[in-house]
Amino acid sequence: MKTFLREILITIILALVIFFVARGTIQTYEVFMTSMEPSFHEGQRVVVNKAAYWGWVGEPERGDVIIFKAPKGSDEDFIKRVIGLPGDTVEVRSGIVYVNDVALDEPYIMNPPNYAMEEKKVPEAKYFVLGDNRNHSNDSHNNWFVDRADIHGKAWLSTWPPDLWGVVPEYPLDNQIANAGN
Repeated sequence: MKTFLREILITIILALVIFFVARGTIQTYEVFMTSMEPSFHEGQRVVVNKAAYWGWVGEPERGDVIIFKAPKGSDEDFIKRVIGLPGDTVEVRSGIVYVNDVALDEPYIMNPPNYAMEEKKVPEAKYFVLGDNRNHSNDSHNNWFVDRADIHGKAWLSTWPPDLWGVVPEYPLDNQIANAGN
């Protein structure tokens, strides 16, 4: 009887450890609105890797799709693509986004932006984000940045609907900016 109780106790402890580790490193997010189309659609569910940006693991990179606390008092979390890192300059002109004076090739966007934005410098510990549906997105072109502390994690897996299951595609924009000087 003691062996049976010990095995049940060990099983319960292991289940609790797995639960708390999973809860601390991943979360789910449901996409609301259409600001990230065509990459993400309203009602789509994604798994967020909260450990991706733990200090010793890494920091957000240009091109990452992140989930973060919405700016200015909204209760909803937002999903957007990181375009500018702390210290970068970002500008939108003639339907093209420029980061540090390099025009980005963005195959993931719905349509080019139909707006212009004067050059902005991204403050320290903040990020410049844009929705992939540029003309229908509340994002950093509306004069706000994402605080590093407000980032929950990186979109990692699409889990719903079933036809969209899989790893979230990556579009590393850092390569474009690094290769521009060559």
